[in-house]
Amino acid sequence: MKTKIIIDNLKCGGCVSSIKNGLKSFSEVSDVVVDVENESVEITHRDDFSLEKLKEKLSSMGYPAKGTLEGFDKFAASAKSYLSCAVGKMSKED
Repeated sequence: MKTKIIIDNLKCGGCVSSIKNGLKSFSEVSDVVVDVENESVEITHRDDFSLEKLKEKLSSMGYPAKGTLEGFDKFAASAKSYLSCAVGKMSKED
């Protein structure tokens, strides 16, 4: 099964690397495709994988579903995404 989600704060290859590594930690996920231009993440996963689990993981990394946060929460997510991006730039994708 495939699921696609539009996210906030997706900026560059560092973000892509962090997102791919973060989502591949789920055994239910077999593939992750991140499209910077369209600000989207598409995962191939088992049928029993929860969309909420996906959204929670992305949000914890600073990439919440588009339009779900505002105010301080949106600012905090943006700050987290910069950290995730920097880590992604320094680490190698599996």
